[in-house]
Amino acid sequence: MTGLYYEEFEVGETIEHEKRRTISERDNQQFCDMTMNQQPLHLDAEFAAETEFGERLVNGLYTMSLAVGLTIPETTDGTIVANLSYDSVEHPNPVFYGDTIRVQSTVTDKRETSDGDRGIVTMHVEVFKLTDSDDVLVCEFDRTVLSLRRDTAE
Repeated sequence: MTGLYYEEFEVGETIEHEKRRTISERDNQQFCDMTMNQQPLHLDAEFAAETEFGERLVNGLYTMSLAVGLTIPETTDGTIVANLSYDSVEHPNPVFYGDTIRVQSTVTDKRETSDGDRGIVTMHVEVFKLTDSDDVLVCEFDRTVLSLRRDTAE
């Protein structure tokens, strides 16, 4: 277990997540198949070539889901009770096959539950694709979790 207990989250702290992922065509295809999302912008090269993007886009929900997965080791691995919400989701720039993404989470709020046994933590998650010059923001959202307290978990 490497996640943080409620007491260990610091409001204002930014966590740079170590793991990164290069997104393949297969990743996107598999996600679209599992979710039954057959949007041609994600799957049809000829269709996508005629759009303003000129090529297929990675499904935005995959990008978001992958970002959550990449945050787990440093935030909630083994210390979470539940994900409570994902809010204010934005996709300001596209993700294409072959893009490598990295993620960072900033703790924006935390409060104890009414019984004091657990805590609610909100993090603003930012997802960037790596480029030769600057990293480009491709997704951002707020993730709220119900977290174990160390003293009640042990």
